[in-house]
Amino acid sequence: MGELVEQVDEQDRVAGVIDRDEAIREGRPHRVATTVCRDPRGRVLVYRRPEHVSRFPGHHDWLIGGAVEVGESYEEAARELAEELGVRARVRLVFTFFCHGAISPYWLGVHEAVVTEPLTPDPSEIAWHGWLGEAELREALRTWLFVPDGLDALRRHPDLGPRTAVTP
Repeated sequence: MGELVEQVDEQDRVAGVIDRDEAIREGRPHRVATTVCRDPRGRVLVYRRPEHVSRFPGHHDWLIGGAVEVGESYEEAARELAEELGVRARVRLVFTFFCHGAISPYWLGVHEAVVTEPLTPDPSEIAWHGWLGEAELREALRTWLFVPDGLDALRRHPDLGPRTAVTP
């Protein structure tokens, strides 16, 4: 059996335990926790996924994260920063929403963290990364290919969404 997650309903209430691959394959909602990383100057971390990954190869994203495992809170699961970026930072939940998802539906918890340590990205997860200010982020959104679910979260972000003018 693979990674176990809690299957949830449209109100984010636990309905059972399911294998994550099965949840995705059958379109059963589960939970995902992500983090928006900012540097002390307020710039946002953007990265490109490697070409060899199964989901969204070569796409850019601004959310670092993964599935919430059985019994974990969104905040506990948001510790993917250590796995993917090699850093530890205090995360703060900003909002959650039901994401219909490009691959399957899920509840997405979006956190923020200020990262002050040097990054040591996992090359199996991150092919390139950079810190972008708002103007640079707006330009990247116009010219780079982004993970669709990340764009959905950006449109909903209370601080960045209205200022970055992301269009569907």
